[in-house]
Amino acid sequence: MIEELAIVVKIENHQVWVESGQNSACGGCQQKASCTTNAISSVLKKKAVPVDSDIQVKTGDEVMVAIDEMLLLRASLLLYLVPLIALFGGAGIADWLLLDNAPNKDLWIAGSAVVGFLASLCLINKAQSLFLLTYYARPVVVRKI
Repeated sequence: MIEELAIVVKIENHQVWVESGQNSACGGCQQKASCTTNAISSVLKKKAVPVDSDIQVKTGDEVMVAIDEMLLLRASLLLYLVPLIALFGGAGIADWLLLDNAPNKDLWIAGSAVVGFLASLCLINKAQSLFLLTYYARPVVVRKI
């Protein structure tokens, strides 16, 4: 689990809203761009976000918020690897099907690559709406500080 310190800003309709807390351990670090410790903080800093909580908390409490690493890994594979495979797959299939002396063969291959890429994005969108609970990496409150 990737964990980050956060502060509860409001509780509304059985939903806990948190903002990123101060992260003094990484305040002066020169390598913030490659550091995974501050991964959740970069998202939570911008605004209050809803999180799931089985723990009883009140406004102003400091809590530890976590996201499962495997869900993030699956989401990144889904969003990066599948469109790339579809892009090259569309181009490869078009190259295999077209004759060597076909007019505008390169344009057909490029167009097929784009169609494969766009089709994969549409399929990912459908998959996310059908299996939202499986791939949705929602942060959860793991403990109260």
